[in-house]
Amino acid sequence: MYEQYYGLKEKPFSLTPDTDFFYQSVTHQEALNVLLVAIKSGDGFIKVTGEVGTGKTLLCRKLLDALDEQYNTIYIPNPYMDSDALLDAVLAEMNISSKLKNNNHLLCINQYLIEAAKNDKITVIILDEAQSLSIESLEVIRLLSNLETRKKKLVQIILFGQPELDERLAERSVRQLRQRIMHAYKLQPLNESSVKSYIHHRMIAAGYKGPELFDDKAKALLFEISQGVPRVINILGNKAMMQSYASGNFYIGKKQIIKAAIDSQLQKNLTGFSKNKLIHAVMLSLLLVLAVLGNDSL
Repeated sequence: MYEQYYGLKEKPFSLTPDTDFFYQSVTHQEALNVLLVAIKSGDGFIKVTGEVGTGKTLLCRKLLDALDEQYNTIYIPNPYMDSDALLDAVLAEMNISSKLKNNNHLLCINQYLIEAAKNDKITVIILDEAQSLSIESLEVIRLLSNLETRKKKLVQIILFGQPELDERLAERSVRQLRQRIMHAYKLQPLNESSVKSYIHHRMIAAGYKGPELFDDKAKALLFEISQGVPRVINILGNKAMMQSYASGNFYIGKKQIIKAAIDSQLQKNLTGFSKNKLIHAVMLSLLLVLAVLGNDSL
């Protein structure tokens, strides 16, 4: 809608996890480094957690892009299914569903992994939204992690999930799986400096070539309301740009951010000072409307 207005090739604040927009914050780059080192070391089991909207899926996609032809990657984006369906999904990703006999999924997968290892291929199974895994599915994952030769693991398994994943793994019934996790990383929200750099990065990635579009007060308010969560920054940034475009403005200040926050029902995240400014702005708008109506009635 506003892409041509701002000279963009695409929207800078889309919610789609596009790796062209991957921002190398300290927490995200560190997480990616941990994943790559752990996979190359053959450590077997890795867990990455983070709150909703902190960029887990984008990090997952970036990891998939970073793994070259040496790796067979099995990506399950939504493992909310029973254990048999999960195994069927793994077989489908491995393209070996037709080789399943007597419903013996583990044997079929083990044969695939052995053949891959003979060809010097490393198999990596990545499960996004892993907090939705049932206890039975977690047990299946534990059994998959048992597949190994005398010298090395045949498969690397990576779990991406919300903090609820930790709660699930804390249950006594999955303690064997918990003990197998060799590396764990928790994604953190962006700090205020990173939020400013994040906004600039996404604008440049979208093709913007003009002067800074968001002023410093707008960026500070974006940090305050979003609390450093990338998805919330994207939602507010997109709506603020739409507000500016619709009203015939070009640059984006606190006014557009506040309107975007109200539209997104995020005004509760404003500090007391910002709330007072918001109330003042609303009261001023009401007075102006009343003044116009009064003049019309004369």
